[in-house]
Amino acid sequence: MRRIGLVGCVKEKASTRSAAADLYGSTLFMGRRIFVERSCGEWWILSAAHGLVAPTTMLDPYDLALKDLGRAARRTWSDAVLAAIDEHIAPHPGDVFEIHAGSEYRDFGLVDGLSARGCRVENPTDGLRIGEQLRFYGRTAGGS
Repeated sequence: MRRIGLVGCVKEKASTRSAAADLYGSTLFMGRRIFVERSCGEWWILSAAHGLVAPTTMLDPYDLALKDLGRAARRTWSDAVLAAIDEHIAPHPGDVFEIHAGSEYRDFGLVDGLSARGCRVENPTDGLRIGEQLRFYGRTAGGS
């Protein structure tokens, strides 16, 4: 069984081309990143513009948010991410996907698609508002 982290992108980005892990600069993204680096054997970024992205992939800054797209576009995005997961991660039944991203990333086919592949999906901050998530990641980043 593998434990794979999926971290949603955020609006705040570096102004120059950067490795994806370093492109996103918000406190929320950094907390998510630190959490999955500790809890998962591998992690990937869910980018609104690029889909599934390895943390080392070099990206230019962009301005696109899934929340600004309609339901059909979010479903198309989820289908593309699932295809990329099949290609790059090759999930097996029993693998755990720990998702640290908003509902616009999770609820338009991604969670259902991972479950259909026999994977378990966890969302450690399910039901928490942004401020509560920031406190959650702040506590876990501090080691407590």
